[in-house]
Amino acid sequence: MTVTIIITFCVLALIAYVFDLTSAKTRIPSVILLLLLGWAVRQLTNFLDIDLPDFFPFLPVLGSIGLILIVLEGSLELEINKTKYGLIGKSFLGALLPIIALAASMSLLFSYYGDFGLKESIINALPLCVISSAIAIPSVRNLAKSSKEFVIYESSLSDILGVLIFNFLIFNDIINAASFGSFFLQILIIILVSFVATLLLAYLLNKIDHHVKFVPIILFVVLIYEVSKIFHLPGLIFILIFGLFIGNLDELRQFKWIEKLKPDELNKEVKKFRDLTIEGAFLIRALFFILFGYLIETSEVLNPNSLLLAIAIVFCIFFFRFIQLKLSKLPLMPLLFIAPRGLITILLFLSIDPLNSIPIVNSSLIIQVIILSALIMMVGLVITKTRKEESPISVETNEAVEI
Repeated sequence: MTVTIIITFCVLALIAYVFDLTSAKTRIPSVILLLLLGWAVRQLTNFLDIDLPDFFPFLPVLGSIGLILIVLEGSLELEINKTKYGLIGKSFLGALLPIIALAASMSLLFSYYGDFGLKESIINALPLCVISSAIAIPSVRNLAKSSKEFVIYESSLSDILGVLIFNFLIFNDIINAASFGSFFLQILIIILVSFVATLLLAYLLNKIDHHVKFVPIILFVVLIYEVSKIFHLPGLIFILIFGLFIGNLDELRQFKWIEKLKPDELNKEVKKFRDLTIEGAFLIRALFFILFGYLIETSEVLNPNSLLLAIAIVFCIFFFRFIQLKLSKLPLMPLLFIAPRGLITILLFLSIDPLNSIPIVNSSLIIQVIILSALIMMVGLVITKTRKEESPISVETNEAVEI
């Protein structure tokens, strides 16, 4: 039995790797193929009458680790300098405004289907308002650099802002001035913790001479993130700050204390660390979506009771994205289509307390929205030619957008 499990794991991981290799040419997001692969495995085990344990408890664990590695991978690739301020500002607004607009629209949509409270409606709507960086970032590797940067910033910030707003509503029974004060204090605390932890981890990354050095750093990152969750602190902010800091040491040379970290030597280690993070993110992401596909029931995907609502939600998603891109004066093609829901949607949905859940937001609706948004992204990428040169995202080099 052990040999069979190992062989199955290796075969599935290698198939996932083939999907990742071919996605650039086929333009089919690997997440759709991974979900299909997991679903096919489930049908095969049912056909062969193979009794397997319940894998559902592993889904949130893989999702949390995958989210950490994916946001870290994205932040390590981003450049921070004066020429990027405009792009960062547009990305922030592009992440925040659609969340607010979609949450409000979906709350009204849910109220049409039943008499639900405003807070409960927003809590249930938020998982569907967040762009999945786990799907968006790997899908834009072949786009122009500026378009890819926008998607990385936007989807990472969407994850962070979505989790922030979701946790704020979950952990505050009453929304008042005191709850907002506590919320901003938590953000301030995690920023301070992030800077201290980032300097410590950067120092360790440069000073550890042992042949095993990157895995402990990743374990420290995961540990800090999970501990921050215990104290209701937004740990994704730490992940973003850490990745941006060690990935942009050359831009920080103006600060004399940076020289103490020996940036030239540290940059070499950061490159190795980035490579390990990319490969780790690929493996965890692949396992997560294969497992999620395995847990999908066919009846949930084809559930006609939720399909109409799912189509309405997806329409709202891309309608507000169209408005957002127009207001930001960003090119519609192919950015309009890159608004997938996925890993973070599932994690937030699983985090909803039964007391706050509403019946119409169920696993069928979540799965249908994820699949529909991924299919639309696939069609958009297929009909859009990959541009090797810079896309026409206009960012003034001397103009900073205030956030």
